[in-house]
Amino acid sequence: MLRIIVVIFGIVLAAVGGVVAYRAYFLEPSAAVLITNTEVRELPDTFRVVSGLALLIIGAAIAYTAALRKK
Repeated sequence: MLRIIVVIFGIVLAAVGGVVAYRAYFLEPSAAVLITNTEVRELPDTFRVVSGLALLIIGAAIAYTAALRKK
């Protein structure tokens, strides 16, 4: 029973991390604007992208290790 709860928790954590990273990189307004002589570029919020990817990796690792059969 506990294994099922931990697997579901890991999947939910990974999904939340993926959503945070996706929104920070593609959808949310940019964190900074870089202006040069030739172009204007918008930079995403790097901290939110990295934290979202970290949540995704940690959640996937939790779900994977909980789903493995232990002998």
